Amino acid sequence: MPVINVDDLTDKDKAVMEVNQLKIEVKLERWLTSKCCEEIKEYIQAGVEEDILVKGIPEEKNPFKEKGGCVIC
Repeated sequence: MPVINVDDLTDKDKAVMEVNQLKIEVKLERWLTSKCCEEIKEYIQAGVEEDILVKGIPEEKNPFKEKGGCVIC
């Protein structure tokens, strides 16, 4: 797809592009935010057992664990 420089378009061309985009957007199915939030919450809670950000990384599988401690004499 070629890149279009909007600055080079006429006002009519810009309006046509905007109308075409609005025609695409009007066909999209809209959902209530409250319904979407509930579905996202359920999805996150369903995967919480496998989520590394929630559980953390087991020490034996952590590639970034410290190799040794710091000793001050």
